[in-house]
Amino acid sequence: MKVIMYHYVRPFNCDEPYWRALLVDDFIRQLDYFEKKFGFISKEDFILSMQKKRAVKGIVLTFDDGFSDHYKYVFPELIKRKIWGIFYIPTLPYMGNKILDVHRIHLLLGRYGGKRIADSLNNLVNTNMLSYSHISEFHTFQSYKKNYDNDTDYVKRLLNYFISYKYKTKIIDQLMSIYYPNSEHLCKYFYMKRNEIKEMYKAGMVFGSHTVNHPVMSKLSLEMQKYEVDESFKIVDSIVPTSELKTFCYPYGGFHSFTNETEKLLISANCDFSFNVESKNVNNKYLKDRIQALPRFNCNEFPYGSCR
Repeated sequence: MKVIMYHYVRPFNCDEPYWRALLVDDFIRQLDYFEKKFGFISKEDFILSMQKKRAVKGIVLTFDDGFSDHYKYVFPELIKRKIWGIFYIPTLPYMGNKILDVHRIHLLLGRYGGKRIADSLNNLVNTNMLSYSHISEFHTFQSYKKNYDNDTDYVKRLLNYFISYKYKTKIIDQLMSIYYPNSEHLCKYFYMKRNEIKEMYKAGMVFGSHTVNHPVMSKLSLEMQKYEVDESFKIVDSIVPTSELKTFCYPYGGFHSFTNETEKLLISANCDFSFNVESKNVNNKYLKDRIQALPRFNCNEFPYGSCR
């Protein structure tokens, strides 16, 4: 079983020339490739596979972050092909009408590019704002930052990993006030609406939790991790039922992004399964021994899946 992870799927927008998204045409080409090469696993067979802890061959599609892209461009294509997908939504936008910090970073980078935002960050951030364990990595990264790709990577690493959560939102607020003033209205266009989620659910799509605030779970206290898990499931379940499949995926992904305690919290929350990011097939051993850290491939590891 190959599980594929997607984020942004949208047409090119000349107002956001640096946006790293999979173009809709490439998404369609990739689905054609998957259908011909592997085939798609039906929802019924997938559920049975989870219950019996026996992996089946084929593709399962997953989509993170609850973007409006998924309703506008992904959902119609899945309906057309009579296939399904799992959509993981962070719930803060449905609680407070706010764009998540991680996505405000994408807005800044998508419109203005890595170098301009990196230069601004270097004027706003000092080492006192960094997590102690990341100070040396921060200095090392700066020393070889040379081009667009490294600038973008630097911005993401600094704001998502290096900086203390005590300062993160304040710094992003400052950047937004410079580059995206009066951006509060963007939230209602950025994410799927509740009625759209309900429509997709009725058509056979599955929805799971992607936390409340999209944090790096391993950076949080156990109490805060529990809040991110329990509260997010509560909000998802208030929009569409999670009784058929109660599922979760880790923000950012990779084993560095969560802990053994995180997995135990998910088990305690009666979560059926969770997805990590790891370039491996889901096999019987994972289903039996590591159900809260199942592997997923990034779509860019397969033909037509890279941003252009």
